[in-house]
Amino acid sequence: MEAKKTLDSIKRNIESHVGECVTLRANTGRKRITVNNGVIEQTYPSIFIVRLDDDTQRKVTYSYSDVLTKTVQILFT
Repeated sequence: MEAKKTLDSIKRNIESHVGECVTLRANTGRKRITVNNGVIEQTYPSIFIVRLDDDTQRKVTYSYSDVLTKTVQILFT
């Protein structure tokens, strides 16, 4: 059985992967899911920033509660 995750454990896990490539699967509502590849750039007390690997070099931010509620799924590659 998977251990119960808390916001603090999610934050520590993401902080340990700063600078690594990730695949993000985000639920954008109304049965739409976006899949993006990027690099975790920075972490802050309540959010983290991911720089996407597309041509525009845009950045997206997500909160740790998004990961906890499974609105965003992170796959470390």
